[in-house]
Amino acid sequence: MIRIIVLFLGLAAEVSAGEELRFQQSEFSAATPGWTVWSDRAETMPRTWVEGLVSLGEPGSLAASGDGNLGSFGGWQRVLPGIEAGAWYRFTVHYRSTGVSSENWQIQPRLDWRKANGQRAGEVDYAYLATREGEWKSVTLQTQAPSDAAAVAIQLFLAHAPQGTVWWDDICFERVATPAPRRVTIASINLRPEATGSSEKSVEQFIECAERLVPAKVDLVVLPEGITVVGTGKRYAEVAEAVPGPTTKRLGDFALKHKTYLVAGLYEREGQVVYNTAVLLDRAGRLAGKYRKVYLPREEMEQLTPGNDYPTFQTDFGTLGIMICYDVAYADAARGLTAGGAEIIAMPIWGGDQTLAKARAIENQVYLVASGYDHPTYIMNPDGEWLATARERGSAAIATIDLNKSLRQPNNNLSDMRNRLPNELRLDVATGVPGSAK
Repeated sequence: MIRIIVLFLGLAAEVSAGEELRFQQSEFSAATPGWTVWSDRAETMPRTWVEGLVSLGEPGSLAASGDGNLGSFGGWQRVLPGIEAGAWYRFTVHYRSTGVSSENWQIQPRLDWRKANGQRAGEVDYAYLATREGEWKSVTLQTQAPSDAAAVAIQLFLAHAPQGTVWWDDICFERVATPAPRRVTIASINLRPEATGSSEKSVEQFIECAERLVPAKVDLVVLPEGITVVGTGKRYAEVAEAVPGPTTKRLGDFALKHKTYLVAGLYEREGQVVYNTAVLLDRAGRLAGKYRKVYLPREEMEQLTPGNDYPTFQTDFGTLGIMICYDVAYADAARGLTAGGAEIIAMPIWGGDQTLAKARAIENQVYLVASGYDHPTYIMNPDGEWLATARERGSAAIATIDLNKSLRQPNNNLSDMRNRLPNELRLDVATGVPGSAK
């Protein structure tokens, strides 16, 4: 009979094949077996030890220090056999640190997949979804084992942090069920009203077009930027309104009728301030959120006020982000939304660079849904490919996507950037831009 090893709190126990592999450990002592230390070469080995005074729950933790060495890279690792190729696993570990200036890349909890012959299988995966728990942080990753994996090395590393110390504790690695499909049907509208003279008439043309084009059981409808100004001949401030207000009421009626989420761009007034805003209506027709455009080109900066954050929104199909038009020219917006968990980014847009839009989808491994006037209207996958496009005015790009299918789609050149980017991004390096933080 084939046997696999399950390790729990540092103790080994045999179970029959077919039972799920699970490793958990939250107690450490000098006599704890199974853990080794690793670095590419002796001169870059961090100082490592089992800490008896710092712990989360059970006594002890695994510690590593840069020990004054800028070149230090490495730390603790443990190899677990019994991996099933193509199966799904969840990895969770807690850490606390001191003297680490850039935790996102200097603290590296990783999964290094191994073939039966011990060589690396696929790419290293980083645990990057972090939550604060008092003095500790919990980081987790749910991912699929490569097709040729037979084992995995849990690696708890410290990178190039000469004054840094990190303590690792409460480690869990376990097999989980293969995620069920999460299918989402999206419709993005291509329309540009002309000579309407009023916001109400322009908005009504969008509603009438969407009524005609949107399929039954749609989950998300996206309209362009500035639907309250296009075709009116008016200035931004003249059409600006409160949010919620008359336009969100009209859009909400449509969302309720079709039981869909809807994103659309309009101009929001708050006292003397006017924003370029995109609103999100939920299936019940309620205002579920709004995003104020962060990057304003000079033509808008003269009349509008920029927003200052990248909110994401929880829907019943997943996490949604919104960016507007000129945001696509800068990496920050899509990066910030993805860091907030966005799986789909809706992009109402007037006009913008198609190559940069493709780059945003690829570098963040996110679906991008554009509804534009001088920019194409499309639904783009995380590889930067159009799944659907609406080339004619009065048409819609419609596609059904599976959000769980995109959880692990490594790019041949960049690997899985949704996994890598948060852990390799160097926000600590000075850019020289006047007024920037660095």
